[in-house]
Amino acid sequence: MSYLKYLSYSLALSLFCITHLTAIAQTTESPDRSYTGFEDVDVAQPKWEYGLATGVIDTPNYPSSSERNFTPLALPYFIYRGDTFRIGEEGARAVVVEEQKFELDLSIDGALAADADNNSLRDGMPELDFLFEVGPQLIYRLRDVNFTKGGKGRLNLRLQLRSVFSTDFESIDSRGYVFEPEISYQQRNVLFNNTAMDASLSLMFASNKLQDYFYGVSPEFVTIDRAAFDASSGYLGAELSAGVSFPIYDNIRGFAGGSINFHHGAANQNSPLFEKDVTYSVGAGLVWRVGKSVLLAK
Repeated sequence: MSYLKYLSYSLALSLFCITHLTAIAQTTESPDRSYTGFEDVDVAQPKWEYGLATGVIDTPNYPSSSERNFTPLALPYFIYRGDTFRIGEEGARAVVVEEQKFELDLSIDGALAADADNNSLRDGMPELDFLFEVGPQLIYRLRDVNFTKGGKGRLNLRLQLRSVFSTDFESIDSRGYVFEPEISYQQRNVLFNNTAMDASLSLMFASNKLQDYFYGVSPEFVTIDRAAFDASSGYLGAELSAGVSFPIYDNIRGFAGGSINFHHGAANQNSPLFEKDVTYSVGAGLVWRVGKSVLLAK
C-alpha cells in the first residue's frame, strides 16, 4: 500500500512536477527510469544490480491514525530487469503483456507493520502485522515528454487490483482486496544532471475485510472509550505524493520526499479507530550500488 512505502514523497515536489507539464513537447523517446536509477535516460541499464539502501521514514500507524511509526532502515536491495520477471522499487512483477502503450503484469508490493508500543488507541486489540499485496496491474503510457532545455519525462495511468494479506512471519491471513487507480509522473535531468523527480495522485478503495482490519471493533474489544464497530467496504482515501533523487557519488544516490493522505469522505469515518482526515509521511535516505551485471537490459 502506497501510504506506507519506504520511498514516500513531498507535496511541494508533486505540485512542481504537475505544473511543469504545461511547458513540454510530446516525444516518443522517453525510456522508463527507476526513481533511484543510476543511468541517465539515454544510457542502457544493467540487467541486474545489488547494493544497500539506508534511510528513515515516518508514517502513520495505519490510514487516518494520529499515532506514528518512525523507522530507521538499512536493507540490501536487488534489482532485476528481465524480459518477463522484474524486481525493483515497486516490488516484484511478472509481465503478462507489454506493448508500446501499455503493460499488464502480476505484481507484489508490501507495507510496514504498525508500532505496537505506540498505538494506544488500539490497546488490548490484535497488533497490525506486515501487509503485502498480490494482483494484476495495468500500466498505460499517457504521454512521453521532452523538455526544451533537456530532460525527459513520462506520464502513466496505473490501475491496480490486489489481494491483501497480513503476516507475523509465522502465519498468513487474507485481508480482502484493494483497488487503486493512480496517475503518476516521472522525469529526469530537468533541474540538474541525472536528477530524478516523481509525483503521483492515487485513490484507494478497499473491501469490507480490509476496512475491518483497520477500523473494526468486535465486542470482545469494546471499552468505555471504544464502541463496537463493523466496518464497511468502500473509499479508503487519496494520496498525493512526490519526491526527488540525486547523485552524490558514482554509485551513491540520495532521495527525499513525502506524501499527504486525505481521508475526507472515507467509508468508515465513524469508527472509534478513525482519527484524522489528513495524515502525512516523510522519508529520506541513500542508495549505494555495490555491483552490477555486464549484461544490459533490453
